[in-house]
This record gives sequence, structure tokens and C-alpha cells, in this order.
Amino acid sequence: MKKLVYLEKDLEELFTDLHASGLWKDGKEISDAISYDSPDKILKAYRKLKGQPNFDLQAFYNEYFLKFAPNDSNYQSDTSKPIEDHIEKLWAVLQRTPEVEDFYSTRIPLPHPYIVPGGRFNEIYYWDSYFTMLGLAESGKVEMIEHMVDNFSWMLNEIGFIPNGNRTYYLGRSQPPFFSLMVDLLAKIKGLETLENYAGALEKEYSFWMEGANQLHQTKRAHKRTLWLGEGEILNRYFDNISSPRAEMYQDDIALIEKKGAEGQTTLLNIRAACESGWDFSSRWCKVPNDLGTIRTTELIPVDLNCLLYHLELMISKANELKGDEPRAASFESKANARQAAILKYCWNETTQCFSDFDWINSECTASINAAMVYPLYFKIATKAQAEACAKTLETALLADGGLLTTNIASGQQWDAPNGWAPLQWMAIQGLRNYGLNELANTIKTRWVALNKKVFQNTGKLMEKYNVADTSLLSGGGEYPVQDGFGWTNGVLLKLLSE
Repeated sequence: MKKLVYLEKDLEELFTDLHASGLWKDGKEISDAISYDSPDKILKAYRKLKGQPNFDLQAFYNEYFLKFAPNDSNYQSDTSKPIEDHIEKLWAVLQRTPEVEDFYSTRIPLPHPYIVPGGRFNEIYYWDSYFTMLGLAESGKVEMIEHMVDNFSWMLNEIGFIPNGNRTYYLGRSQPPFFSLMVDLLAKIKGLETLENYAGALEKEYSFWMEGANQLHQTKRAHKRTLWLGEGEILNRYFDNISSPRAEMYQDDIALIEKKGAEGQTTLLNIRAACESGWDFSSRWCKVPNDLGTIRTTELIPVDLNCLLYHLELMISKANELKGDEPRAASFESKANARQAAILKYCWNETTQCFSDFDWINSECTASINAAMVYPLYFKIATKAQAEACAKTLETALLADGGLLTTNIASGQQWDAPNGWAPLQWMAIQGLRNYGLNELANTIKTRWVALNKKVFQNTGKLMEKYNVADTSLLSGGGEYPVQDGFGWTNGVLLKLLSE
């Protein structure tokens, strides 16, 4: 059996010393390494040797740890073949199966096979997986979709929520709650009884996001991910149950805390909350758009998160209806209706004519114009007039030569201009189509597909994100180099090409 490692707890000062050394450009490499020796043995050896003259930390690390080698390290693309063929071959390359070898690792073993994003990401990622599944469905790989949904259901039962990814260092936070959309996708393929089968898992997901909601009132407005806005008005935010520096980016967080001084701990919580959002990082979360030090994620009610929870409430209602529990079905339908009303009340921004996050501290919409505005269109929450206004804002503020910009701010962060991301293109295209705004939807689709194909022809790769403003360049920004693979890009592209 593989043995789990909890980095700071098991490796203590060795873990912090490795990060502080500056020998590794990417801290995630340290956190993802495997070992055949126990943490106790490694730590004991480190304490014995580290004080000796000429101690070599890199050599010590190389003796006790192995880099986790991805399956795709020797993969060669063939750009003479259609891009669909490339994606079909990549499913096997990106597949991971339950490990039987005995070693120590931070990667939590899952009972079923799954698809990873690729590059430096060698674990399952929560919201990535839904968009990957769109492509798996087009490839007819229904069994793999079911395996992945079962893995997420297993995590809900065993851990109590779906972590950011299946690593021990992700056990404080989740990611955008797309589980109900995964179950819905599978139910559309296999039949409605699928929804009934996952009813318990859906409710566990809901319990995690709504923890503490029944304790909120006017003088206690917030608890973890829940926020009280008024009688009968509970909305959600992103959060993280752990407040220490992130294990995968430890030294970055230490430097930020030292820079911020007394405010460092609050900044760190907001950094972690932004990681739960999946948008790590973006001017969207910052008071001053170009200054990550002003991040305030926990002060904002994200429009996309609350649209996803609206869908979760509807799916729980539907599952209970199928089970014959009419009162419970009606209760969750009522919750969904109340959430829809609250989203429309608090997240519609008259000034920018689009949906925005709501600053619950200052009782105002944020000024950020970003692609999360499409979520109320995707879930058919918006009015027709609001959808049309959003379309105009998208076209004037975010539409670029290669698709939609994530925001209209070039901050240097990866979830900002000039980058575009596959999941947001998909949500926008489908959201616009829901309101008959097909011309803009098709323009986004055409430009995004063309950019994906162009980069593939030039590099043999499908990327994590793209520079949609200057289609002659790759993307950039963020805490790590541009990654290729790439699960959700493959899934969205294959789905768009099949339409």
C-alpha cells in the first residue's frame, strides 16, 4: 500500500529548508516527489548530516527522493495527423491508474482510473475534470467518465468533500463545484437513474459548501464558505480551512507574508481562497488590480460559484424527486429559487452592464469585468435583457483575436489578459447560445478553435491556456511555466470540433 505523506507534519524542518534553499524553481516538484524510505528515516538522516561540513542539500534530496515521472515525458506529437487523432491518443497518455507499488507520496490513492491535466499536474483536479469529460464523452469513453465520477464520490464519502486535487496538501480547500454537472453529464448518457445513484454524494457536496449556514444572522454574517446577506439570503464565497503557507508554493507564500507584515496572515487566507476558486491568480480578486498584495477573495461573493451551487440545488431536488421524496425535492427547489433571486439582486452590475462579484463588506459590486459573467447565462439565471447586455460587454471588453480574454486587465497574473482559458470559452459559448446570441457564440468558437489548431501546428502541443490577444505568442503569467497536455483544453476542443 502507498503511504501518505503530510509534508510539514512528517518532514518538519527538512521540508521548509528544501523550499528555502532556492534550488528548485517550482516548489511543487518538492511536494510531489516520492520516496521509498519513511519520512522518519529521512528526517533522522537529515538531522544527523545537515550540520556536517560540505553538506550538499541537493545530493541529500537526490539520494532519498525521486521525481514523479509523468507518462507523457517521452510522448511525440504528429502534427501531420488531424488534431482529433492527437487528442484521442493523449487520453491514454494522461490516464492514471490505482498504484500497487509501495512508496511514500503526497498523492492520495483513488480507487478508479482517471485523467490528469498533464505537465506538472500529475493528480486529478476537480473542476478541470468536468471539461475533460466533455471530450471523453465525444470519444465514447463513458466508462472513464464513470470512473472519475466514482472517484469524486469516493472522496466525498471518505474525506467529506472534493479537494482541489488528490494530494494531502490540498486537504484544506476544494475547487469550483462542478460535481453536479459531471453527474448530469453521466445521467444524460446512461439515464436518469444515474442521478438517483449519486443523490447521497450530491448532498454531501452541498453540506460541505453550506457548513454553518444555519448559524448565520445579522451579527454573525460569515462562516467559512457561507455568508448571510439578509433574511432568507445565504450566498457563498471561496475559503480554505488551512491558513498556513501552501505546501506546493511554500517559499512564495513566506515571502509574501514577510512583505505584508501584520496583514500577512489575512493575505495568505485570501491567497488560499483564490486557489479554491481555480482563478489563481487574477485582478478579479484584488482591490488594486495590479497588486496581488491587495487580494481580498474572502470579501467577495463570486457569481460563478453561486451559479454552480444553484445547479447543485436543482440536481439534488431532481434526485429526490426521482426517489419519491417530494418534500425534500420541493425544499431544494425552493433553495435554488432563493439563490437565483439573490444572484440577480446582488451580482448584477448596472454600471458595467454585466454580472460581477459582490463585495459583501462594502455592499457593492466589484468593478472587475471578467469572463465569470457568463455563468448566469450558462445556467439560464439571467433575464433576456441581462444576457444581451452581457453579450455587448463581452464583445467590447473581452473579445480578442483568439477568443475571450479572462479579464480586461493585464496584471501579469495568469487569470488575466492576455490569457484565455478553455473552460471559460465553453461556458461563454453555451451561455450565449441559451439566449439565441449565436453570432457572438460562433465568433468565440471559431477564433478559439483556430488558435488551438495554430499552436498545435507550430508546437505539437495543446496548452493549459493561450494568449488570445496576440495569437503569435504562447500564454504567460502566473507562478509556473506554461503547461502542455492538456486535459480541459483537449476536452473542450474535441467537443467544439464535434458540433
